[in-house]
Amino acid sequence: MRIATWNVNSVRSRVGRIVDWLVREDIDVLAMQEIKCTQAQFPIDEFGEAGYEVQLHGLNQWNGVAIASRSPLEDVQIGFDGVPGFLKGVEGPDLPLEARAMGATVNGVRVWSLYIPNGRALVDPHYDYKLDWLAALASSTKSWMDAHPDSPIALTGDFNIAPLDSDVGDPTFLAGVSTHISEPERAAFRQFETLGLTDVVRPLVPEGFTFWDYKQLRFPRNEGMRIDFVLGNHAFADRVVAASIHRDERKGDAPSDHVPVVVELDLDVDDDDRPMIF
Repeated sequence: MRIATWNVNSVRSRVGRIVDWLVREDIDVLAMQEIKCTQAQFPIDEFGEAGYEVQLHGLNQWNGVAIASRSPLEDVQIGFDGVPGFLKGVEGPDLPLEARAMGATVNGVRVWSLYIPNGRALVDPHYDYKLDWLAALASSTKSWMDAHPDSPIALTGDFNIAPLDSDVGDPTFLAGVSTHISEPERAAFRQFETLGLTDVVRPLVPEGFTFWDYKQLRFPRNEGMRIDFVLGNHAFADRVVAASIHRDERKGDAPSDHVPVVVELDLDVDDDDRPMIF
């Protein structure tokens, strides 16, 4: 089974490109972020004609997540337990929940499409929201893994965190000044490793960025960042046989500023027969 994650930065603007890529690369499951549309606006027909069922969570022209699959999507969940809300300039409980998280089970594999908050600036309330959001995701994930210790799960998506210095090629991101690279954010990312999740792509693709800003010729200069990940538990990681970052999807007409990240699983073998990749 081939599972991909891609921040598409508006599914309506890029539906032809996305569907063509899905078919060409023989993708079974695609987790999308920043779909930027509501349920009524999503181009369901184009995906359906290519053989994909789609479930999505989109509220307006911002954010939004979706999962497209060739196989049935089961146990679909919008958001997760304890997810915080956000409204600029407002504090307190019961804030509006954004469309940033959605999970579904495909062929026994639990897949989450996640669009972690950006953070905006280290002194912005959105930064605290980002850390709270990550803490709630970690807590919810731990509860699920405790209840399903032998079931494969993957947290996929745009984490808006570059966990290593080598993941940063954009010169505008500066230590002590910028989000995405601050120690609290990196510590929040490491928390998922503490839970038993691992970046299943890095052992197979140790170098490479997944995002390049549209500004200042960032892509031609290869001044990008690695902020899109597939984090899997042991039951997931033990089945990974290949991984790739599709850099060429940043080229051509009207690309997203992110590129797809793909992992391939072998679901036909027992865990004990698979070599560990970490």
